[in-house]
Amino acid sequence: MEKDVSAFLSRLARDVRPSSQQWAELLMRRMRGELPQLWQHEDLARRAMGETADHVTAVLDVLEHGRAATEAPPPPAAVELARAFAEGGVPLSTLLRAYRLGHLTLLQLLTQEAARLSDDQRLIHAATLRLIATAFEYVDHNSERVVTAYQEVRDRRMQRRLMLTDEASRRIGTTLDTARTAQELAEVGVDHFADLVTVDLLDSVLHGGRPQPPTDRPTVRRIAQRSALDASPDSPVGTGRTHTYPARSAPAEALATGRPLLLRLTATDGAPTPSAPPGLPDFGIHSVLLLPLHARGAILGLAQFARDRTAAPFDDDDLLLAQEIAARAAVYIDNARRYTHEHTTALTLQRSLLPQGTVEQSAVDAASRYLPSGSGAGVGGDWYDVIPLSGGRVALVMGDVVGRGLKAAATMGRLRTAVRAFADIDLMPDELLTHLDDVVIRLQREEAPEDGELNATCLYAVYDPATRLCTLASAGHVPPIVAPPPAASGAAGFPDLPIGPPLGLGGLPFETAQWELPEGSLLALCTDGLLQSRERDVDVSLALLGDTLAQASRSAMAPDEVCERLLTTLLPERPADDVALLVARTRALDPGHVATLDLPSDPAAVSGARRFTAETLGAWGVDELAFTSELIVSELVTNAIRYGRPPVRLRLVLDSALTCEVFDANSTAPHMRRARTFDEGGRGLLLVAQLAERWGTRHSREGKVIWAEQARQ
Repeated sequence: MEKDVSAFLSRLARDVRPSSQQWAELLMRRMRGELPQLWQHEDLARRAMGETADHVTAVLDVLEHGRAATEAPPPPAAVELARAFAEGGVPLSTLLRAYRLGHLTLLQLLTQEAARLSDDQRLIHAATLRLIATAFEYVDHNSERVVTAYQEVRDRRMQRRLMLTDEASRRIGTTLDTARTAQELAEVGVDHFADLVTVDLLDSVLHGGRPQPPTDRPTVRRIAQRSALDASPDSPVGTGRTHTYPARSAPAEALATGRPLLLRLTATDGAPTPSAPPGLPDFGIHSVLLLPLHARGAILGLAQFARDRTAAPFDDDDLLLAQEIAARAAVYIDNARRYTHEHTTALTLQRSLLPQGTVEQSAVDAASRYLPSGSGAGVGGDWYDVIPLSGGRVALVMGDVVGRGLKAAATMGRLRTAVRAFADIDLMPDELLTHLDDVVIRLQREEAPEDGELNATCLYAVYDPATRLCTLASAGHVPPIVAPPPAASGAAGFPDLPIGPPLGLGGLPFETAQWELPEGSLLALCTDGLLQSRERDVDVSLALLGDTLAQASRSAMAPDEVCERLLTTLLPERPADDVALLVARTRALDPGHVATLDLPSDPAAVSGARRFTAETLGAWGVDELAFTSELIVSELVTNAIRYGRPPVRLRLVLDSALTCEVFDANSTAPHMRRARTFDEGGRGLLLVAQLAERWGTRHSREGKVIWAEQARQ
């Protein structure tokens, strides 16, 4: 019986072989009907036809020659097709189902043909059992080879996916620049699996604001795009141009829903070829991925990956890979957006808090510069100020709040305001820094623990053009460097100044240093950003700063030119830290415009003070101020003699304004009060306040000075 079955199956195979091609077509029609997803790609369908015919031939060979099915190697086309299906993203379960369906159909055809070749039911039954066993044996044997080939490709694709994801992590987000990050996304996409990549962002994202939900017709800006080859079709929307997605278009739908889309732009069943999505070339593109860019719950824009030169269309694996890359890029773009928003806000705040123009004063000729860092770390808390004081003096301030960003800029504004308030009451430099230290400690108490510790440094210097004395104190800040006047010889150097602790430590004293400056001396105050460099030590930078300042002083350069020279010499193109620089050339008041009179502690001395004032103003040619000045001097001298302690001294200073100053050794400051109708006193300071443009008190270790200032007519 065994021999009869083998002979019968051999005969069956010989009889069927002429019809093998028709049988292969029949198998293909059935698989196309039941598994249409396998045949979406025409090139794979053509290859599958040949592979099916090879399988039919292989099965007939096994039956004709009586070999075991395990001895028949799988057709080479079957292995290659399995690899192609793996590359196309076809699930393995679908491929195995196609194998089972094809061989089941072939088994049914062979069984029907066997029934036509013989009437012997026992032979047909035995042959059918042999056919079933052979079919299963052939399917199991060949599917193992096919699965192995399929899995090798899938493993390579998974490894490639991991490598691409890793490469995207390294190449995307290298800066905190929105446009650059989007361009990096386009470059990664084109380098590996797309022929054209475009990135469109909502306008609100580009301006650093909070992204708004897309409308039915979202307006976006083409921020980046990249083509694989020069021959690739150019995008109809240029980089930097704004365009609108039509309502109900695929891009508008992807933006509205936040879901990615895979579009295949190929004709089916005689229908016309679909058009490319808006914003892409309308010819040659056959496959598109639409990927909404969303991060932290907000839609930022849309990335479009297109293929035109690559024959294989995008598959589900490509969509997953592109989603992962786009998701990472979206986070980096959002980081850049948030940084841009905070950086712009902090920079605007900081610039608004810094001096906006030249301050009117005659003590120094000053110029300043502020440069934000180029490292992407955010705006710092550097600040400077030039504050006119009474008696023609001027305060030069340089400070630096530790930290970066909006918080540092806001803290800088609060400290600068505090310094101006303390300067307005003419505190001495060490006392001013002590009060400023208290302000910082109070701010520390107001901060939340997670905000970190608040610290700052500050340098406060006061220059008096009448005496050419410079008095200063430092709270953890580098002292100014001083260069001699143009006519003098010598190097620039630092004054012997004790540097106190930074602001915010509390309980530690600050010391004041004082020295005389020749007229025309050049001072440079700066923050540490000017001195820090990767190429040199701080000591080398300080020496370079001194040499450059000395050369500029000898050349009689204006302070504005000196600022440019220092920045050019000491800074790279993109400084790693913020830089604040203040350069001042000192002036001296004409000794002939300063008049001093020592007064006895006697009420009779008031008339002498009035007479001295009238004569001095007459000699200066400002007689129009004589009457009001005599009244002011009379009241101030009377108060000093009545309520103060000797010695009493009157000083008149004529500069851009006329200042009357009365010194006494009592440190108690007077204050205005409202005199009652029958009070004999209490109206003096009210009269001074009405006659003078400004008046106030400043303290020293020897006593106090009451001053009143009048504008020159």
